[in-house]
Amino acid sequence: MPAKHIIHPDYADFENALLTVKEQFASSDESIHKARNELRIVPLHGIRTVIKAFKVPHLLNRFVYAYLRDSKAKKSYNNAVRLQALDVPTPQPIGYIEFFEGGLFAQSFFISKYEPYDFTIREVLHHEVKDVEAILRAFTAFTCSLHDKGVWHEDYSPGNILIRKENGSYTFMLVDINRMQFRPIGPLEGLKNFSKLWAQPDDLALMGRVYAELRGIDEALALKAIAAFDRKTKAVVNFKKRLKGKK
Repeated sequence: MPAKHIIHPDYADFENALLTVKEQFASSDESIHKARNELRIVPLHGIRTVIKAFKVPHLLNRFVYAYLRDSKAKKSYNNAVRLQALDVPTPQPIGYIEFFEGGLFAQSFFISKYEPYDFTIREVLHHEVKDVEAILRAFTAFTCSLHDKGVWHEDYSPGNILIRKENGSYTFMLVDINRMQFRPIGPLEGLKNFSKLWAQPDDLALMGRVYAELRGIDEALALKAIAAFDRKTKAVVNFKKRLKGKK
């Protein structure tokens, strides 16, 4: 099956593993996420890596990804390289590969280095860890730094923000990065990035106040905007659930 691939220059010795990624992926039973896409931890060359297998797209998108649009694996790799250039923490990209069949896109994989973490922002928002306020303040400052650098994560949701506690401080890492934009982000627009977190009202207000202070927005205006973005996102999600017959 024809394939296209890119390997990171620092990981040239992983090329054979990338070319045999299907066998490498199948060899591991350490799945850490399985939904539309699946992630498995696979030891390669003495380090733990994560291989992400993207779902095989439907027929129309097999044409689109073959000729019109970059695959999710390619975007994941390119975005990781760009984030690292901006000094934004994300797992070290190793490479990606795309498979084609009959002139159409078939499947793609992205390999990155496994990065241990203590919890995600989800546990913080559910108040399952200590120091919730301190973590949310640090997380908001991290979000501001992303926006100041022109980084917009379109899936800025609870499972995609990993947190590691080191020497009493918290560091944040972005994952699931195939849907990103790199562009100027206005202060009020930036508040929309918090809307997919489904935060409790008090936590949302705390993040709104900290964000307003760091980006020079009127606090009352910021609180009104962040609450409005939150309500709109929840309304859209709940409407889609009702259409599907879910409560």
